Amino acid sequence: MCASISAWEYPYSCGIAGELEARLRHCDGRAGPVDLDIRACVFDAYGTLFDVNGPARRFAGEIGDKWASFSQTWRDKQLQYTWLRTMMGTYKDFREVTADALDFAMEANGLSDPGLRARLLDLYNKIDAYPDAADTLKALKASGRTTAILSNGCTPMLSAGVTASGLGELLDHVISVDGIKVNKPNPRVYELVEEQMSVKPSNVLFVSSNAWDAHAAAHFGFNVIWLNRTGQPDERLPGAFAARGTQLADVAKFLKA
Repeated sequence: MCASISAWEYPYSCGIAGELEARLRHCDGRAGPVDLDIRACVFDAYGTLFDVNGPARRFAGEIGDKWASFSQTWRDKQLQYTWLRTMMGTYKDFREVTADALDFAMEANGLSDPGLRARLLDLYNKIDAYPDAADTLKALKASGRTTAILSNGCTPMLSAGVTASGLGELLDHVISVDGIKVNKPNPRVYELVEEQMSVKPSNVLFVSSNAWDAHAAAHFGFNVIWLNRTGQPDERLPGAFAARGTQLADVAKFLKA
């Protein structure tokens, strides 16, 4: 299964990192579109397939006008705690980290309603997918590719989210860090894809809306699409992307699925 990358889709066509360049091949031997043998499409979950701003948006009336900054603080702390706990060797599962991050965000925003806290956490377990998630996964499966999630989320939380979002039948694998008790961007996490899916990194397209995750996955050896939903500048980190997009529908477009 070859995916053709046109010049406008491929931002690094004139300067790819060595490890990625070694895996790209021109099918006709000439300069032009680059083809990748993509057999599995692996997605980050939270922020990529799942809308992490959904819970705070739903309760904006109780949180107030600052709900968007509240949601960003919650998300930032959630990520920071996964990184810091991995470095400290003090792993907590994603439910606990999410609750700790929420407690920080509530205190930082002067909120102390236990009922609101419980409702936000409950909704995070029933999180919505982005509107184009289902159609994108359907297109990828119809093209004969395997689909999967690779997430720092714990298994119960991921299972609940996949069920609530209606994506369960569209995913062949849901891979959690539970078993290894470290979080992305640790390379050990990306190794789980090959171990559990029996697919080489060169045959994987990894998709994440988190630039740090996208860079780490590319540095590991995956072909990567960074979904830059909010127009952020790129991180100054190793690992070159195969392409960039702004929505999940761009993944199917990239693969001509």
